[in-house]
Amino acid sequence: MPIILDHQLREYIPHNAVEFPITYFHDELVALPDWAGPLHWHPDFEIATAERTALDYQVGEQHIILEAGDSIFVNGNMLHGIKQLSEDVPDPMPNIVFSGTLVAPETSTIYQKYVQPIVQCDSMPFIVFRYRDGSHREINCLIQDIYRQMNEKKACYELAVQRNINRIFEYISCNFTDLPKVHATRIQINNQIRLQKMLTYIYENYAGSVTLADIAQAANISRSEAGRCFHKYMGCSPIDALIQYRLQTARRLLSEKTLSLSEISFACGFNSVNYFSRQFKKAYGYTPSQDCNLGK
Repeated sequence: MPIILDHQLREYIPHNAVEFPITYFHDELVALPDWAGPLHWHPDFEIATAERTALDYQVGEQHIILEAGDSIFVNGNMLHGIKQLSEDVPDPMPNIVFSGTLVAPETSTIYQKYVQPIVQCDSMPFIVFRYRDGSHREINCLIQDIYRQMNEKKACYELAVQRNINRIFEYISCNFTDLPKVHATRIQINNQIRLQKMLTYIYENYAGSVTLADIAQAANISRSEAGRCFHKYMGCSPIDALIQYRLQTARRLLSEKTLSLSEISFACGFNSVNYFSRQFKKAYGYTPSQDCNLGK
């Protein structure tokens, strides 16, 4: 299932928040250009695993290299993205996104005592569970069992998944003091807020005319500061990020097979079909008309 973002960069998570608030994903990288997912955020927790090769998991400004077998726990509301670093085929990268209410209701003592402290800990944006670290073996086994249970969905799988999630939170709570912390500076926090504001502006206005000045104004900063912020987090300019999102949206529209190339081009903010086609080919290696999802 591809990564789908709403207009505020929140990832759309298609799980039922009341019945069973967890979703299992697999093979997301295969649909992404260069096997790289965009920076995004969601209020839920996330656990992901590098299954076969090395992955660059970006959380905020930090890049964490996951080797095959390593897993990462990402706290809620953290900007994060993913990029595969090697190999000729995309990593399956199994992952789950889930609400803390899977452990217990928000009003319960259990939630307030064991989930809320993690949610509110700004110095714990992520936790890495290394495959080669013997002290992480039990957690990695629990994570693998969650993936299996969510994939097979046999009788009582919900109970097994919830039990494993609870044991992971028990481990984090028992080792809370000793787990590595990341103390973000006020400048880093401000930069992340600025980037969120600018990316939100792009997601809300990509279909229209958007300038560098417009993007910078969304965070009330100068154009040069906006450029520095994007390059620090995303390795590209604000306008490049705008074009990337327009192309991602165009690719989704192509797969829906309801609009013509001209209609998709203008719907995604490209005023020229030829320019749209050139940018699309530059990003994906083929023109929009050659897209296998176009239904030719």
